[in-house]
Amino acid sequence: MRNGLPVCNQNVNLGACSIAKEVQLSLEPPLPLEFLVQGTPTSLQGSARSRDEWQERVRQAARAVIPLDAWLLLQPLAVTIYIFPATVLPGDIDNRVKHILDAMTRVVYLEDRQIHRIVVQKFEPDAIFSFSAASRDLAEAMNSEGPVVYLRITDDLHEELQRCSPLPNGA
Repeated sequence: MRNGLPVCNQNVNLGACSIAKEVQLSLEPPLPLEFLVQGTPTSLQGSARSRDEWQERVRQAARAVIPLDAWLLLQPLAVTIYIFPATVLPGDIDNRVKHILDAMTRVVYLEDRQIHRIVVQKFEPDAIFSFSAASRDLAEAMNSEGPVVYLRITDDLHEELQRCSPLPNGA
């Protein structure tokens, strides 16, 4: 149950969840789901207090874009994490991912083992980069002066891969 509703998706039929597909789909968060989290993600080496504060910030940002009556997502998901720090980001970037994914558990999706694909990149100040078609949230993150994290959750596990051409036979 989430917000008093069963945790379901269109592929589940569990008594209370067996309702018309049109109604059921309206109760799932819209995908792709995009939002920003202000601040710098904590590292695995950080304190429990800083971890808890960061994870609560992620939860609040996610809740702000998910309808109150939405069910948790149950399908395989892909997550894109773009970190825009205010200064050079110390440490390993992979140490910043776990706290982000854990924070979205039971807020966006049921459990983090549903995550089949993760794309992570940091864009440190003064780095030159551009995106061919930035969403409103991504554009806001790119233009932000403070540290911010852009998050995108989708059920399209091959989102960027679809743009690649297949290798010729025998290559």
